[in-house]
Amino acid sequence: MFIRYLGTIFLIFSLAASAFAQSADPKPLLDQLSKANFKQAEELIAQIAATGDARVVPALEAFAEGDLYARKSDGVVFMTRAAGSKLELLDPLTGESAGEVPKTAVSKVKVNNNLRRSIRTALSSLTLMSPNPEARLQAANTMLAAPSEDNLELIETALAKETDGEVRARMEEARAVSLLNSGRSIEAKRDAIETIRNHGGRDAIGVLRGAYGSVDASLQPDIDRAIGAIESEIVLWDMAQNVWYGLSLGSVLLLAAIGLAITFGVMGIINMAHGEMVMLGAYSTFVVQDIIRSSTPQLFDWSLAIALPVAFLVTAAVGLAIERGVIRFLYGRPLETLLATWGISLILQQAIRSIFGPTNQEVGNPSWMSGSFPLGGMTVTWNRMWIILFSLSIFVALLVLMKKSSFGLQMRAVTQNRRMASSMGIRTPWVDAFTFALGSGIAGIAGVALSQIDNVSPNLGQSYIIDSFMVVVFGGVGNLWGTLVGALSLGVLNKFLEPWAGAVLGKILVLVLIILFIQKRPRGLFALKGRAVEA
Repeated sequence: MFIRYLGTIFLIFSLAASAFAQSADPKPLLDQLSKANFKQAEELIAQIAATGDARVVPALEAFAEGDLYARKSDGVVFMTRAAGSKLELLDPLTGESAGEVPKTAVSKVKVNNNLRRSIRTALSSLTLMSPNPEARLQAANTMLAAPSEDNLELIETALAKETDGEVRARMEEARAVSLLNSGRSIEAKRDAIETIRNHGGRDAIGVLRGAYGSVDASLQPDIDRAIGAIESEIVLWDMAQNVWYGLSLGSVLLLAAIGLAITFGVMGIINMAHGEMVMLGAYSTFVVQDIIRSSTPQLFDWSLAIALPVAFLVTAAVGLAIERGVIRFLYGRPLETLLATWGISLILQQAIRSIFGPTNQEVGNPSWMSGSFPLGGMTVTWNRMWIILFSLSIFVALLVLMKKSSFGLQMRAVTQNRRMASSMGIRTPWVDAFTFALGSGIAGIAGVALSQIDNVSPNLGQSYIIDSFMVVVFGGVGNLWGTLVGALSLGVLNKFLEPWAGAVLGKILVLVLIILFIQKRPRGLFALKGRAVEA
């Protein structure tokens, strides 16, 4: 009797030791894949994942890609790598080479879509405990996309240890979605619905609608309320996103129009070449980045800081040359000035085509302007945010120049009463020249900013010249505050009209609204007394 019990105990310990050895070493499980059918392979994948051995991740990834092979002589499974006409065998756990064999000596371990889904789930379970937050986030995303009751214990174990806020939030979503598809209590599922509602988003609506027919009927009103609350939040966030896009567009229009507002207000000329100053600023950025890439690539993140003064000086010099060479002979003849500057714009476009070619040029984003970040239910891109801040800083700098400097005082004097300013000793021709150079230089700075969000091509300026004139007319000729309010207002209005009217019809509607507006207020939002008005 004692011997029988002793034999039974020995057998139990032997089986336990065998099971432990099998769970501790995934290699035998991988080798069994060579002879398993698809159903058996799914069970083996679950057992491989249960070992918790992260070394199996490359092998499972190779299996999903159809790159796992079994040696015909003994059924041992390997990853492979091409080696001329042969294949190099790689250990599935260590990646070490196990020699080369002819391609006929191995057979591919077959995989189908069901197996691939099982592999993705297994990989998620293996990476859910990874020390890398990005790996854990990816695993949580995978489990969120493929909810299963089998994942609940694993997710809850990971949640208890998770410290990263973003990863924890995604794990909570994955747990809630998996819980809805489980056999747990009604109260637990009601809490899961509330968790999904709190996280919100369009994906949450899809999850709740997908669970609508599979949950208890008493939970369906909770799902309806959650969907209604999420949809209301989405409407508000969509409006906020439109306002953000509108402010982004408005900041671009502000940069493009603020130089035009200065020259138009002081000199009273219609400069059709203003868009080409923007284009020259963008090409200045391209040239600076091209030089940095070829000579000192480690300075690339500083390329925009270097390009700003370069673009300002280049376009200011071109603007000064245009004013001294052409425009100063045409004051008082607005139609001839318009035609002359239009001709100059065509010359500048063709010159750029001859030098750089007609195709778009590559202008890169520095690392600090790349990417985006979530803000509630909307996404904010870094380049747009920096352009808004940059536009406002240029606006403030111009205000200080206009209010606190002697040059700004002379500009305002010429704008309000040219004859009186001239009689007081102000050299109005040079004020005109340097004002035109300043406006052109600011347009060049606008080109630096626009190079980060638009194609750099000879036609870049043509996309903004009409909008710039609309901003100036709407805000009030020569008034910086009017230009700011006009640019931001038109930017936001455009973005609210585009979703239902389309981009082209939206611009037409904006133009019609401005025409109707100036019938009532011909001098714009912020009227400024000046030479053109007095005449």
